[in-house]
Amino acid sequence: MIKTFAKSIREYKKASILTPTMVSLEVILEVLIPFITASLITYMQTEAENMELSTIIIYGVILVVMAMASLVSGMLSGKFCATASTGFAKNLRHDMYYRIQQYSFENIDNFSTSSLITRMTTDVTNVQMAYMMIIRIAIRTPLMLICCLAMTFVVNVYIAIIYLVMAPIMGVLLMIIAFKVKPIFTKVFKKYDAMNEGVQENVRGARVVKAYVREDYEKQKFSAKADDIKKDFTRAEKILALNTPVMQFFIYAFMLVVAILGAMLVVNSHNGTVNTTFGTLELGDISSLISYAFMMLQSLMMLAMIAVMVSMAVTSAQRIKKVLDEESTLHNPENPVYEVKDGSINFDNVSFSYVNDPDKLSLFDINLEIPTGSTVGILGSTGSSKSTLVQLIPRLYDTTLGNVYVGGKNVKEYDLDTLRNSVAMVLQKNTLFSGTIKENMRWGNLNATDEEIEEACKQAQADSFIQTFTNKYDTYIEQGGTNVSGGQRQRLCIARALLKKPKIIIFDDSTSAVDTKTDALIRKELKENIPGTTKIFIAQRITSVQDADIIIVMNGGKIAAKGTHEELMETSPLYREIYEAQVGGTAAENTIVAKKEDGENE
Repeated sequence: MIKTFAKSIREYKKASILTPTMVSLEVILEVLIPFITASLITYMQTEAENMELSTIIIYGVILVVMAMASLVSGMLSGKFCATASTGFAKNLRHDMYYRIQQYSFENIDNFSTSSLITRMTTDVTNVQMAYMMIIRIAIRTPLMLICCLAMTFVVNVYIAIIYLVMAPIMGVLLMIIAFKVKPIFTKVFKKYDAMNEGVQENVRGARVVKAYVREDYEKQKFSAKADDIKKDFTRAEKILALNTPVMQFFIYAFMLVVAILGAMLVVNSHNGTVNTTFGTLELGDISSLISYAFMMLQSLMMLAMIAVMVSMAVTSAQRIKKVLDEESTLHNPENPVYEVKDGSINFDNVSFSYVNDPDKLSLFDINLEIPTGSTVGILGSTGSSKSTLVQLIPRLYDTTLGNVYVGGKNVKEYDLDTLRNSVAMVLQKNTLFSGTIKENMRWGNLNATDEEIEEACKQAQADSFIQTFTNKYDTYIEQGGTNVSGGQRQRLCIARALLKKPKIIIFDDSTSAVDTKTDALIRKELKENIPGTTKIFIAQRITSVQDADIIIVMNGGKIAAKGTHEELMETSPLYREIYEAQVGGTAAENTIVAKKEDGENE
């Protein structure tokens, strides 16, 4: 895990190294100050009659210089720490985002959207806080404990042994508390994902929620999830609340022992009675020992805070690591092809499974040849794998068995960007991004001129409604395209795809929200303006595909029939059933009769 996260430090290595360096200097100075102060007190006590002002001034200057140096070191460590931790978090989000962009559809299926958002926000923040503590406080705390113990040994060996026994006892107690809360935090983050997923679902489906008057139900559902998270955090906080009283009990008990024992030793030493077991102490020594006790208390309290934060961060780090370690299932070949010759398509014994299991196939033994420039229609019931079939063409998924060829070459031989730039897809779920209409159109072609954008929109029958907007092509599209209708979104997405000037263009039920007249006009424009482009229409309406050169009827993941409209009306009961259900039995009979009469006349 450390190796994975170390890659995200990059340009912030210098700040990450300077932070513990400055912290170390700060700690050494802080530990020396009580020792120098104790020496001054002892000097003033033992040399009360003969002490010199110049000696006191020297002590004072030394203490001031050390205090200022400690202050500057602390300020610099804070500055470097802030730079390193925020920079590390920035790089971590950058690396996660770029990794997600490289994912195939199969990889994306392994994570929910809400989970990825939580990992890039809450989880990264937790890791950032932990990193900040590790390079600053986690260095300062053990170093302070070690230095304080070392100085107590210099002052009095036997009292230092008491310190030495106490520290590991408190450390073990801290570890027990941290061990108890870790499983709770692991559960909480999974519940965070579920809650965020509910919020996302609710916001996306706001119109449906209001249409069915389900606001109260959604509120109750959200409240239940939020309360569940609250209960887990409350349980964790109750355990963590033991940190402070436990630490304070041990430290104050220890300080009491030191104060009593130290006072006895000071009195004995001044009375001439030397304790052979514990030696002697001066008043200044007690002062330094109490100072070191307070420093240890602060260090142990910090150690408790680090233990809590790291417990949370370890869970978050594991979730982030899973995103960073996820390898795309699609890769470029060693020597990729950078040119797609034409729009011909060939499916050769293709079978496909979403779980990459030959026993759980969604497509079965697909054999299909589509000449370049053809118009292809695909029909079939819901779940017949129509969309799955076309997603193999731009290699959004890889086949489980068999091969797909585009332009005479296996799609696995192409550079992925080259292949996908040659295949435009207008998906079922039409997505527009926040920005102007022009900015959305340039997703299809970054360098498209205003004239090219307007021409593509005319072909997609979008120009007519764009002209009714006040700002026309500079109209701002809200996130997800919520300020335009479903049919308008579809037409804008079609125009965006046309701007790619692809060799193959796939319409995945992308005219379902437009009326039949507009649908017919779009198909007419496509036929006239891009005759050399292979056009594939997945449709529910039979009228949208009946003029196609090839019509494919899908059923249960297989090609049930293929041919022209007239051929299928005669040979495919399934196609004829669909036609009769949509157009009417009389029309179907007339089509067959007309076909027979044409044959007799010939």
